Amino acid sequence: MIKSEIDDFLQNSKLNVQLGTVDEKGDPMIHTVWYYYMNDKLYIETSKSSQKVGNIRRKNMIYFCVDDEQMPYKGARGKGSAKIIEDVKKTTPIAEKIMIKYTGSLDNPIAKLLMDAVKAGLSVILEVTPEYYSTWDFSKRG
Repeated sequence: MIKSEIDDFLQNSKLNVQLGTVDEKGDPMIHTVWYYYMNDKLYIETSKSSQKVGNIRRKNMIYFCVDDEQMPYKGARGKGSAKIIEDVKKTTPIAEKIMIKYTGSLDNPIAKLLMDAVKAGLSVILEVTPEYYSTWDFSKRG
């Protein structure tokens, strides 16, 4: 996929991102999470006390993959660095975008529950800056 196709896929997909981090023993961990894509970055809301946050505090290099299981297969994966955003004034508007993307409304009970944690400062936003992508799109095969 070219850059504009990657942007379109990541912006318009309701798929989860598989986020790879490294734990304190050096073992890989995979975390399936919701995301929002804007300005060439992936944004993920998560609990401040989550394993992925602890892993990223030790080593901010991550791997990620967003892929569609339905044929024709399409996806994007890559490597990047993650920054932890803790300021509630910055986390709230991004978290709202994530909740709307996956639940359809901030009035959704799950969205309300998660947004309460964000507003209470119990959640953070992970800002993932991709260094590179590897992509595939089987709809282009002839």
